[in-house]
Parts: sequence; structure tokens; C-alpha cells
Amino acid sequence: MSEPRWLTDDEQRVWRSYQAAASMLSAHLEGQLQHDAGMPPSYYEVLVALSEADGRRMRMSELASARDSSRSRLSHAVSRLEAKGWVRRESCPTDKRGSWAVLTDAGFAALAEAAPGHVEAVREALFDQLTPEQVRQLGEIADAVVGGMRPRCRAAREAADAAEEAVELAALRKSG
Repeated sequence: MSEPRWLTDDEQRVWRSYQAAASMLSAHLEGQLQHDAGMPPSYYEVLVALSEADGRRMRMSELASARDSSRSRLSHAVSRLEAKGWVRRESCPTDKRGSWAVLTDAGFAALAEAAPGHVEAVREALFDQLTPEQVRQLGEIADAVVGGMRPRCRAAREAADAAEEAVELAALRKSG
């Protein structure tokens, strides 16, 4: 077994600072959305993705991939959004197993109401603290981290989805 690649003192300081910043930012924005709009960030992100999609609709599998979410987690979120009347599901005519998530007018209105406060919270908490050069650098850093992590996250999500399908298939065989 090889020796761990321990963090240098500087890397340790940066790592801890990054963790604190990410945690504080996430908690602040989650609290703002919950308090002002009555929704968690994951629901807001689904509404945003659908609002930006052609015809305000996406296949569920495509939406899960766009949100870097498992199909199970996305399905749960969409069920909650359906209960609020913000999203509806439609069957896919070309694929019996597939379905579409469609942003309703009520969902678009909820997003339009939530967006100004959320954008202002993001601006105040993050961008107002940075110079234009730091914003550019942060973008480059975030892109590099996402680029390195996306294949690992995609593989883990695909494995979780495959395991979920196997359980569903086994349940179908058992019941039928």
C-alpha cells in the first residue's frame, strides 16, 4: 500500500477555508430559498432547468443528468413539485418506460417569484465579495473541479440507477 499524499500546510488551510465557505454559502442560500420561497434549492434547480429547456419540458432521465442527480432522487423531487402543481409528468409516446417533466404556468410563476430574492442572495453572499478577476478565477477553478469530478459522479449515479432498476425488475418479477 502506498503512502498517502498528505496535504501541505498551505493546502490544508485552503481546504478548510473552502469547506467553511462552501458550507456557509450553501446554508445561507438554502435558508433564503426556504424562508422566502418555501422551497429547497433542489426544487429551485429543477424549476430553473425546466424553465430553460425547449418548451419548458425535459425527459426525466435528461433532467436527472442535467442536475447531476440520481433518477430516484429526481423522481422524488418531481413528485413533490407535482403535488404543488408546479410540474406535471407526461408519458413519452416513443418510449413506454420514459416520461417527461413539464414546467406548468404555476411553476413558472413560482420560479419568477423566487428568482429575484435568490439572485440577490447569491450576489450579496458571493459576487459582492469578489473582484472581477477573482470571479474569473473562481469560474476557472470551479470548472476544473467539476471537470475532474463529473466522470466519477456520473459513474456512481449510473451504478445507483442500475441497482435501482435491478430492484424494480426483481419486484416486478416477484409480483407478476
